Formats: sequence, structure tokens, C-alpha cells
Amino acid sequence: MQNKTDKRIRLKKKIRVRIKGTSERPRLSVFRSNKFIYAQVIDDITGRTLAQASDLKITKGTKTDRAKELGKTIGQICLKEKISQVVFDRNGFKYTGRIKLVADEARASGLKF
Repeated sequence: MQNKTDKRIRLKKKIRVRIKGTSERPRLSVFRSNKFIYAQVIDDITGRTLAQASDLKITKGTKTDRAKELGKTIGQICLKEKISQVVFDRNGFKYTGRIKLVADEARASGLKF
């Protein structure tokens, strides 16, 4: 019997076959743990991380509030780095809850998916 982690990793591999980040349109990868959420903007061609943010330093609010703040932060960092378009990678997680909040707030900050 498979556990949820094995299933998510299998889904992640399927998604990564279809999604590639380029220098013009890098990949916005979001990872969610039980306590925290992390976001990275990655150029897969060169293998470089162009921007990253997490909610480790955000101490106030609920997990959903921190996810919204993370989405705003990664959107602002990308715009400072002159990145306006990204490909969203949900990293095998369902597109609901905190993952969706990060994506929505990044879009509201000015990123185009």
C-alpha cells in the first residue's frame, strides 16, 4: 500500500515532464510542509534558482495568512528581478488551500502564469 508521499512524488515526476522553466519564463515551484511553505523561481535550462522566499520568518497569522504573504513576497521579488512571466509548478500537491493562495497572491502582485 502506498502512502501519500509516494503518490505525491509520482505525480511530481509526471508534472515535471510537462513543465520546464526557461530564462524568459522560469518555473515557480511551491513546496508545502506541515508547518511552512516555500517558493522558488527556477531556470531549468541553466539550473539556477533566480528567486526564493519562505514563510519561516513570518511569525504572525495563520498558515493561510502566511501563504498569502509569501505569494506577495515572491511576486515582488520576481518583479524586482525583472521576471514578469512564470510557469507554475504545484510540486505534486493539489491546487487548493495554501498552494492556491500563493498562486493567487503572486498573480495579484503582477506575475503572469
